[in-house]
Amino acid sequence: MSLTCREITERLEQEYPSSCAEDWDNVGLLVGRMDAPVEKVYLALDLTQEHLQEALDWGAELILTHHPMIFRGMKRVNDQDFIGKKVLALAENHAACYAMHTNFDVLAMADINERLLGLRNTQVLLETGTDEQGKSQGIGRIGTLPYEMDLESCARYVKERFELPGVRVFGDLKQTVLRAAVSGGSGKSMVASALSGGAQVLITGDIDHHTGLDAVDQGLCVIDAGHYGTEYFFISYMKDKLEQMFSGLQICCAKIRQPFADL
Repeated sequence: MSLTCREITERLEQEYPSSCAEDWDNVGLLVGRMDAPVEKVYLALDLTQEHLQEALDWGAELILTHHPMIFRGMKRVNDQDFIGKKVLALAENHAACYAMHTNFDVLAMADINERLLGLRNTQVLLETGTDEQGKSQGIGRIGTLPYEMDLESCARYVKERFELPGVRVFGDLKQTVLRAAVSGGSGKSMVASALSGGAQVLITGDIDHHTGLDAVDQGLCVIDAGHYGTEYFFISYMKDKLEQMFSGLQICCAKIRQPFADL
């Protein structure tokens, strides 16, 4: 007997409530019917056209992504807009789309990155709320690395632990670092929190030229491991989680592949 979209999404909501998402975010069921049967779930970080086609060709009834396919308001849905085309394709193929973004960042992504880096004595990098016990919740983590190392060694450590082809580094490669902040995804806005928390290095993604230079001038080194490179763990994590939550679901994962090439 198939599960329904409602049964799956309500369970996800219990584990990763939308109330933990930032106000500007757009999480939850973005396209689809709650009463639709679901046997196949496709997992991806982003619903690109390639991933959408792969999911539909496979016969997925539910596509679960980290980043919302619909982020800003839409006044019309038609085939003259690339997002509108995706919405139409989902509807025409009776497939639903569900997003878990900053609620997942708060409740899982920060812990994933913390464990991968082996950070110790951690605390929340940017508090966004508290849990039922009054414990701080939020984006990112700040703590101490497993051992003191120079910035170059730290960059190589991040590259190895995150299984990346490369990282970008701002700062003196010979500088010693021990206290580190990590924030998956786009971490430009985390520089101030990392500095106030006493971090010597910030590990994140999407750092632009001026943000990197300004961080170094304020005493903070930056390792840019990429937006995708710090968050693609969502896919394997949610595969394991869905298998624990539900028996009988068929799960297909988007291939782990950097969305760009360095030539």
